[in-house]
Amino acid sequence: MASIAIEHLTKRFASGTVALDDVNLEIDDGEFVAVVGPSGCGKSTMLRILAGLDVATEGRITIAGAAARADELPSATVFQEASLFPWMRVGENVAFAFDSLPVPRDEVRRRVRDVLGLVGLAENERTWPHQLSGGMKQRVAVARAFVTDPPVLFMDEPFGALDEQTRVGLANELMRLWERSPKTIVFVTHGIEEAVTLADRVVVLSARPGRVKEIIPIGFPRPRDAVTIRGAREFGEHVVHIWELLR
Repeated sequence: MASIAIEHLTKRFASGTVALDDVNLEIDDGEFVAVVGPSGCGKSTMLRILAGLDVATEGRITIAGAAARADELPSATVFQEASLFPWMRVGENVAFAFDSLPVPRDEVRRRVRDVLGLVGLAENERTWPHQLSGGMKQRVAVARAFVTDPPVLFMDEPFGALDEQTRVGLANELMRLWERSPKTIVFVTHGIEEAVTLADRVVVLSARPGRVKEIIPIGFPRPRDAVTIRGAREFGEHVVHIWELLR
């Protein structure tokens, strides 16, 4: 059964611009799906609708086989900007994810320490955000998204502002977190190599208005390594094929 089913999703802005047109997509429970497409094709708009941050003009989203509002789905969202609270230390920023949840303080502290260790920030729990590099800030944002163990995670260009070496390192950390705590992930990116590295399937959208142009299964076994996987012949073939689709 699909974790998320998108049926005839259309988004039309008040200006008359159509961002998405009749998008249909099924995402399986526990699947990692990357969405790529030309700038302005509506991929971030689609993610915002799924995350309950925007509303569709037409269409329906079905969750676990039942029609429901996307914002009723227990989920977390990570954006390109880490959006950390500057007045909170790293541990407090991660713990903020529990702000409206009835979780005992001892359990919150345990889970915060655990997830910070997984993203390589075990020694930074008391560090202020302004003392962190861009990559470290994004690690905190990813930790905050994972700490409550939501069944669905939406990620909108989370590593887009970082240098390539940092992006590859964070891709490996994200895959390790996901393999340890499987969840449905929808990952929007401009990075074709990043999409092929991370995803079970890559959804390619057309230029505006965004439509599903092709869905490409990525058959690499897991666990994967973001560096070694790029030496595989199939990796290059996938990247070239997606580039051709985006021309």
